[in-house]
Amino acid sequence: MVRSRAVVAACGVILMSLSACGCSEGDGHRTRGSGAGSRATGGAPAPTAGPSGKPGGAAAPTADPSGKAGGPASSTADPGRIPGVGDRLHRHIPADSRQVVVVYGDDEDSPDCTIVLYTKRGSSWDEVGRWRGHNGRNGWTTDHHQGDLRSPVGVFTLSDAGGVLEDPGTRLPYDQDESYEVPEDWGEAHWHDFDYVIAIDYNRLPGTPPDDPTQPEGSDRGGGIWMHLDHGDGTSACISLSEAGMEHLLRTLDPDQHPVVVMGDREGLKTLGGASDPATPRDHGAPRSAAPEYSLRAGPNSP
Repeated sequence: MVRSRAVVAACGVILMSLSACGCSEGDGHRTRGSGAGSRATGGAPAPTAGPSGKPGGAAAPTADPSGKAGGPASSTADPGRIPGVGDRLHRHIPADSRQVVVVYGDDEDSPDCTIVLYTKRGSSWDEVGRWRGHNGRNGWTTDHHQGDLRSPVGVFTLSDAGGVLEDPGTRLPYDQDESYEVPEDWGEAHWHDFDYVIAIDYNRLPGTPPDDPTQPEGSDRGGGIWMHLDHGDGTSACISLSEAGMEHLLRTLDPDQHPVVVMGDREGLKTLGGASDPATPRDHGAPRSAAPEYSLRAGPNSP
């Protein structure tokens, strides 16, 4: 669905952010006013590509009952519960949501994850897609701040999409624009990162394009966290997966089904609480070194 340029002044919907709110560096996206459409535009240096050196994620491995091979087993004793998501996070999933994307981080300090799409049929949650991908380079946090290179643990709505390429047939509002092109100096592995993006509603205004710079919680809490194409390594805070995975999500997610993303490391997903029932935030100390902030319109977190 191609987006009307009219902006919906809706308040940011963060269903459960564990005292966090996006990163304004957003994987390094550019604002529309800063050299839109030119890959030669300067910006923050891209991170080193992953071992494969190729954009796009590897196929997800078959789940192992222990949940150690990239995610929990696809079967569960209770079909009315999403595997690997504990009570305190599960209750933050809206009652009317029938599409949930779960990002299972391999470890609290790992950039690797498995992304699984669940659809609710009747009272049962069925797995309908699974891909390997990446999260923040430094792993996960319950207290996300700009530049910490960690993805925020929480439950967030998914309301807007966009990218360099034409709308692949999504029901989400879709913003196609050359401003999503990355700077050439990020390196070839990153040139297609933002061909398709889905905004994670973390410190942003739902109903606006993914690269809208508004951060209701302030820039220190970060923002511009997206799902986008994988480049083979960790991100600044975004979630990345293969082009096939992004196309599948874009063609499947339906605003009428109230899609959300539940994201965190495996242990955190099982045990951490939410804003109304907070767990003790993890202490990761001062933010680790990060590339200079760079924003697409204020964009997300991605090389």
